[in-house]
Amino acid sequence: MSTIVTDEPAVVSVAAKSFPKTMLLVLPGVIWMLLFLVLPMAMMVYVSFWTQTTFKIEPTLTLQSWITFFSSDTYMGALWTTVRIWLIVLAATLVVGYPTALFVGLFVKNKTLQTVLLVLCVIPFWTSFLIRVLAWRPMLGKEGAINIILMKLGMITHPIEVLLFSELSVIIGMTQIYCVFMVGPIAFMMGRIDPAIIEAAQDLGASFWRIFRTIILPMSMPGVVVGSIFVSVMVLGEFATSSALSGRKVNLLGNIIVTQVGSLKWAFAAVAGVVLTLLMGLVVAALLRVVDLRREL
Repeated sequence: MSTIVTDEPAVVSVAAKSFPKTMLLVLPGVIWMLLFLVLPMAMMVYVSFWTQTTFKIEPTLTLQSWITFFSSDTYMGALWTTVRIWLIVLAATLVVGYPTALFVGLFVKNKTLQTVLLVLCVIPFWTSFLIRVLAWRPMLGKEGAINIILMKLGMITHPIEVLLFSELSVIIGMTQIYCVFMVGPIAFMMGRIDPAIIEAAQDLGASFWRIFRTIILPMSMPGVVVGSIFVSVMVLGEFATSSALSGRKVNLLGNIIVTQVGSLKWAFAAVAGVVLTLLMGLVVAALLRVVDLRREL
């Protein structure tokens, strides 16, 4: 038997020599993250402890802004409304997006047609965000398209007022806007599933639901997690959709931040920003525990 001898000191020496070059490659990204992520977040945390008065802010450290935030029904109501709408929109985008991605990724065999269908999902993003949001007003209003169609069909006798300027309208708008971010990652993972595996399961007599439960769903979970992260981060930071479709009746944390910044109440805005950032971090951390993306992707 022959013995393979490795020169471990030589390997270590090569790795040590390449380390400075590797650091040079990483350095631009590290500097960018420090300047535009870590430093602003640290400053936001610091400002949240400043003393906020009616007309000015002083760099005197205090917990008053934090106490005001967690003791205020307005701020806490906005927090719970944000969490509730996020959960509903996340579920809605998953219910709408998963079957769409399943159809595009598995049932459409032609790659060109798959590309065309995915492009159709992205077409709304060729227009302005505000245009896409405001386009729902003539659809959901008392004299909007949906009410007119339902009345023509005899399904209702009076216009449904709750469709616009309500929490429902915000949920409908967000679901339509962010659904594509759920479809894309799931369709990508569906496309990576080897058709031979499904065919083998069919040959062994497995039903579609068993194939879906044991093969398709587990293999598509990384796409579900990535799509959920995209949707969660964007919905939790929302403020424009709620303002446009709820008539300012629905207050999210994003709306609180915009209002406080406009009122020059930087400490209160910083507190809401820190809470929102922590909430996003907890959501992303929880989703990343569902699937090990580094291994699956």
